[in-house]
Amino acid sequence: MGTFTSPLRLDSLDGTRSLQLNALVDTGASYTIVASGLLRELGVPPSGEVELVLADGRRAVYAMGEARATLDGRSIPTIVVFGDDGAEPLLGAYTLEGLRLAVDPANLRLVPLPYARA
Repeated sequence: MGTFTSPLRLDSLDGTRSLQLNALVDTGASYTIVASGLLRELGVPPSGEVELVLADGRRAVYAMGEARATLDGRSIPTIVVFGDDGAEPLLGAYTLEGLRLAVDPANLRLVPLPYARA
């Protein structure tokens, strides 16, 4: 599958702050990952940690929290991972599933799921 980006808005859960991103759609990533500094500016508090296997096979532990993700008029609270500062935002599978969006690999775009999978 080719790669592409998608506009993504993240809001603090209390709705007082908002951040507009252009995120790389990465169905191989479990979670949405955003630079730690941006999540701190958004007011997202860390609520735990998650161990991730990186693309090069290394394992690393990252802080995680929650924010509201909005894309194409759909909005949900989702898990966000505090990534390395300066890293490109990644839109992961957990957020895509929550938003009921799927990847159209032929046209490199996101499309609404016509039904929910059990």
